[in-house]
Amino acid sequence: MIFVDTNYFLRFLLADNHEQSEKVKELFLSAAEGKNQLFTSNIVIFEIYWVLSSYYQRDKTEIISTLEKILTLEFIKIDDRPIFLQALDIFRQQPFSLEDCYHLAFARIKRAKSFATFDQKLAKAWKKLKL
Repeated sequence: MIFVDTNYFLRFLLADNHEQSEKVKELFLSAAEGKNQLFTSNIVIFEIYWVLSSYYQRDKTEIISTLEKILTLEFIKIDDRPIFLQALDIFRQQPFSLEDCYHLAFARIKRAKSFATFDQKLAKAWKKLKL
């Protein structure tokens, strides 16, 4: 198993360093062919979001598209893939951060009976999203 860090994903997605981008492509191709097993953490997904939104100043649509590309790479194990996919759907429709959308999706998937928050907008969104 090989852990894939944030900077590997960014080099792959941004292709801003040819040598590093090629190295990542080689790793991803070998994993897609079943030669390696790759995995990453939830924090890496959030770090990609933070870097794209703050440092690269990408807009919400671009960020969603980029994260969806990562989440569809089935040869990379991501523990909370279904939660992230649902969070991106919420993020697309709601004026919240990805973190808040992840919390809503997490609570929904885990079938929470309620959502304790002092954020009235988030509480209202929970009521709409609740199963």
